[in-house]
Amino acid sequence: MIAALLTGFAASPWMRAALRNGSIALAVLLFLLLLRRSGERAGRFAEHLETTEKANDVQRRMLEAAARRPRNRDELAERLRDGRF
Repeated sequence: MIAALLTGFAASPWMRAALRNGSIALAVLLFLLLLRRSGERAGRFAEHLETTEKANDVQRRMLEAAARRPRNRDELAERLRDGRF
């Protein structure tokens, strides 16, 4: 019964054209949805990369500041006297 119905659909030239156009429209719709999803994923990745770069910049500045700190109390006192602190 169902096979006969599907065969009737496939036999009609109008139905074949409608099925062909419908399948093309479905393929285009799925492609556009895939593009949107990949764009969202790229946006999230860019945001994550920007956040990571900011964190790395802060850490680098902290390490540079730690490298310039006084090594001991005598050096600290000397810097305070010179006004370089």
